[in-house]
Amino acid sequence: MTRNTCPVAAFDIKTIYIATLVLTTLAVVAAGAVNTHPFETDKPFRRQNKIDTIVMKTFKAEDIQPADRCSDSVFIRRAYLDLIGTLPTAEEVDNFLQNPRSDKRKTLVNVLLKRDEFAKYRSLKWCDLLRVKAEFPINLWPDAVQAYHRWIKQSIAENMPYDQFVSELLTSSGSNFHVPQVNFYRAIQGKDASTIAKVVALNFMGVRLENWSKKKQEDLAKFFTQVSFKGTAEWKEEIVSLDPTFDKPIRAVFPDGKSVTIQPGTDPRKVFADWLIKTDNEWFSRNIVNRIWSWLMGRGMIHPTDDIRPDNKPVHPELLAYLSQELVESNYDLKHIYRLILNSSTYQQSSICRTNHPDAEALFACYPVRQLDAEVLIDALCLISNTNEKYSSPIPEPFTFIPENQRSIDLADGSITSQFLEMFGRPSRDTGFESERTNKPTDAQRRHMLNSSHIQSKIDRSWRLRSGTPQNAKSARGNRGTPFSRGGSGRIVNKIYLSVLSRYPTDSELKVMEDYYKSDGISPGNAASDLMWALINSKEFLYRH
Repeated sequence: MTRNTCPVAAFDIKTIYIATLVLTTLAVVAAGAVNTHPFETDKPFRRQNKIDTIVMKTFKAEDIQPADRCSDSVFIRRAYLDLIGTLPTAEEVDNFLQNPRSDKRKTLVNVLLKRDEFAKYRSLKWCDLLRVKAEFPINLWPDAVQAYHRWIKQSIAENMPYDQFVSELLTSSGSNFHVPQVNFYRAIQGKDASTIAKVVALNFMGVRLENWSKKKQEDLAKFFTQVSFKGTAEWKEEIVSLDPTFDKPIRAVFPDGKSVTIQPGTDPRKVFADWLIKTDNEWFSRNIVNRIWSWLMGRGMIHPTDDIRPDNKPVHPELLAYLSQELVESNYDLKHIYRLILNSSTYQQSSICRTNHPDAEALFACYPVRQLDAEVLIDALCLISNTNEKYSSPIPEPFTFIPENQRSIDLADGSITSQFLEMFGRPSRDTGFESERTNKPTDAQRRHMLNSSHIQSKIDRSWRLRSGTPQNAKSARGNRGTPFSRGGSGRIVNKIYLSVLSRYPTDSELKVMEDYYKSDGISPGNAASDLMWALINSKEFLYRH
């Protein structure tokens, strides 16, 4: 009997024991067990920047005790997953754990912000919001999708100022195959001004326009009444421009109530964009810093992030105002906001809450535990097993074939999916709402991870996890870097833990595996496979924490 064909109940009792140990580790810790050192330090919350100063005011007012500082192993895993959507390798984890410098976390953040994967993972988030999808119901088509995705990724890689990024999306004209930015308009389900206005408000103001009065909706729509779409002789190409037949002034009203008369020959989109990106326009800056906070902390200060309205107040209004001002003063440098958040004690808290306050997580008194994105999870499984996923597209040439080494976080087209991505909540990219992505666990997901031949084949092919622990592993875990039996099994266990969970095993975990390796009828290879199977099914692997 094998794992890909049998229920858990049919396993060898010792295999179940291993699985039980690692599958419940995080739950035991969260419940307040004493042995919490893999996840947190004994260092209490300490102010590291103004973010911490502000949130501490709320904690004090609510009588909330923030969580302790997370461990180094938790931090490196968290920072990698949150910034670049990628697990650290065993060698990267080991080097970080053994680095004695007090500023190593700050240094790591700077390094990750320069990695190619940062632009890839952030592009994934933006492609969700901007509905980058070739087929129904968006129908950008392959050429446009590839051009649009490249522009988004290049803009992020070059750290284009956010005000410029949005302005180009709103004001560009030309072929959607050759001017990628105009695909912002092409990716809207509807070409009328009122539909365009709803999407603009949602993406760049965090506002659901249906909550506004009919008159305010009509006022905003006037800025987009001249947007025109025209086909060409090229298959599926479309030109986005201004309708030249408009020859009368337009009287429009900005969302803040100020009116403007737009003369013929002036692009109304640019008039609106110039208003939107003004440094004193809180709608613009607070929307994006709230989204970034949500991407890193699991929820926005205003939640949901795309439902900003007067009666949906931020839990930390002073903090939202501070980050908005920091964005403006940094000339809309989004990486500056990422640095501020990741270098704060608020972000570096353990996921183990120290208070029973019902709003502790919503107020960010601990780091929220949440399941990995579908693309991040499958990329992690491929990384630790040294395997690839195969993707194909039903869309005609030239983008039918996807290279085998294609990272899932770098898939451009929302139409290209798989059973795994769909099962684990990848969004359809139809609406631009954050809620399209679902990270809630399901029974189907658990069955797939536990019993599918897809996952089993990755475990069977994970030969590189059986080569032992990194060569320079020495002081971080003392004698845990030495073999305990069978010619180096201890080193193999360390390597698997470092690769899958980004930490060394605890003493109790190492003892369980030592006994398991000594069991009659268990080969070292099978023991290693059983361990890897158990670890990738643990909450500690499947969740950000």
